[in-house]
Amino acid sequence: MSYREVYESWKSDPEAFWMQAAEAIDWIEKPTRAQDDSNAPLYEWYTDGVVNTCYNALDRHVENGRGDQVAIIYDSPITGTGSKTTYAELLDKVALFAGALQAKGIGKGDRVIIYMPMIVESMIAMLACSRIGAVHSVVFGGFASNELATRIDDATPKAIIASSCGLEPGRVIAYKPLLDGAIEMAEHKPDFTIIFQREQLHADMIEGRDFDWNEVQQGVEPAACVPVKGNDPVYILYTSGTTGQPKGVIRHAGGHLVALEWTMENLYGIKPGEVFWAASDVGWVVGHSYICYGPLIHGATSIVFEGKPVGTPDAGTFWRVIEEHKVSALFTAPTAFRAIKREDPKGEFVKKYDLSSLRTLFLAGERADPDTIVWAQDQLKVPVIDHWWQTESGYAMVANPVGIELLPVKLGSPTVAMPGYDVQILDEGGHEVADGTMGAIAIKLPLPPGTLPNLWNAEKRFISSYLTTFPGYYETGDAGYKDADGYLYIMARTDDVINVAGHRLSTGAMEEVLASHPDVAECAVIGVADALKGQAPFGFLCLNAGTEKSHADVVAECVKMVRETIGPVAAFKLACVVDRLPKTRSGKILRATMVKIADGEEYKMPATIDDPVILDEITEALGTMGFPKT
Repeated sequence: MSYREVYESWKSDPEAFWMQAAEAIDWIEKPTRAQDDSNAPLYEWYTDGVVNTCYNALDRHVENGRGDQVAIIYDSPITGTGSKTTYAELLDKVALFAGALQAKGIGKGDRVIIYMPMIVESMIAMLACSRIGAVHSVVFGGFASNELATRIDDATPKAIIASSCGLEPGRVIAYKPLLDGAIEMAEHKPDFTIIFQREQLHADMIEGRDFDWNEVQQGVEPAACVPVKGNDPVYILYTSGTTGQPKGVIRHAGGHLVALEWTMENLYGIKPGEVFWAASDVGWVVGHSYICYGPLIHGATSIVFEGKPVGTPDAGTFWRVIEEHKVSALFTAPTAFRAIKREDPKGEFVKKYDLSSLRTLFLAGERADPDTIVWAQDQLKVPVIDHWWQTESGYAMVANPVGIELLPVKLGSPTVAMPGYDVQILDEGGHEVADGTMGAIAIKLPLPPGTLPNLWNAEKRFISSYLTTFPGYYETGDAGYKDADGYLYIMARTDDVINVAGHRLSTGAMEEVLASHPDVAECAVIGVADALKGQAPFGFLCLNAGTEKSHADVVAECVKMVRETIGPVAAFKLACVVDRLPKTRSGKILRATMVKIADGEEYKMPATIDDPVILDEITEALGTMGFPKT
């Protein structure tokens, strides 16, 4: 069948389409229906089915004779080590660790926070939670204590599983002090923690609260799979909110399994036994969907990579991994390829490796600029597929379905809507606009299986954040247009969340930190174009009258505060002091105009601006910082 035929088969009978897709999953009790619309506009899927995620990722493959196949390849250029774990070995490790969690009182529905780096134990922890019906919430390893504390208070975990440290090129990041600080800050206190001690740094333990990863597994019985309902949550994953308060996206068991299995086959074109590499992190949604769950549910081999695209040791690292492990498909962020291109513009490292196993490169996480796509196409000689999705969706909403039909690639477009997604471009009144016209990107309800059915303990916020602006639609928060062929083009965010190297970060959260500096009277943070990371945050600071510190000292202190409060992931390094900020007469800061000035783009003088002279002052201030940069 062609893509168009598959898409139309979904559109003409969604219920039959998703019931057919559910046949690829091993159910304890098969669902009698796919969609549950009894609480519309809140929709659920496979609610009367009974299933276990870990069983589908591990047990069934072992039972079907794939136990000796490698499930996880661990590759760590930072430590110079690696390992291969078969499905049978992984099942044994997961069942034993799940037994250890059960022995310490963790059961179905209990929350467990996982705060770990890119090591096999992170995967074991996630799968062990799924095995016993516990709900995991993975927090990106090394997140600052107060960010971790907000997640502890929201998820109220019974346990936290952490590593003693994470590794970056040339440095060791101690996780335990950050974890201790977070528990101290949080109102909710976990019953216990389990710490995986890495040889690079041994963490100090608090007796009675902290337990060693290896010791806690001694003398326990391996856990069997615990049946859960199709609409029981597998995990909570926090994503940035414009208020600075993170939103806990939840994923239900039934739809999660069906959607990921369908995409491995139809979107990525991967066969069981092939090697699929998502060069991301388990702390992000890509790590959930396509490092941990998707490849294993499908019976493929997944790579856990602890390294960077450059500097571990050079711009050839990705190519070495592809050659060494016979990778069929690579999925990464455009940022990674911009970094590689910057270090190796002529592709000298590419020539050193045999990349004949690689069929496809997939890019996502931020807009893939045409220059990067063309460079990757020229170097790798394989299709370079941009695709668009969000933490909320859990997998691609718009893509090029390689497993069904490779559609023509149009630079700047992630291609077309996938089955389950009726993507429309709306004006402010919620009406569809003509092809080629910019508008808000929205998806007609219901969203398909595997997408967020709600936010954790925040139903009102879910409705107000996603379902209120355009009744009957899910609001994506992105703006763009479609062409006559139905290809989507994403042009901008419609809110003030910026995208730094594939990580969505709230400028509002950064502004809250800057505003807390005693010398800062007012501030604004915008995302400026960055050749490497896509966007980088830039802060404007208005100081209190009578401030005695130098501008340079205040800027340095503010940079340090953002780093300590939000974490290094914010990549906040640039700020300048200005006398005032450009605003509308109603007091709204004209951030979009400031972005255009910083990026050297033409802009129209906003009709509602309070004082046009301020834009000249902003231009001058940015000029002293080297903006606009061509």
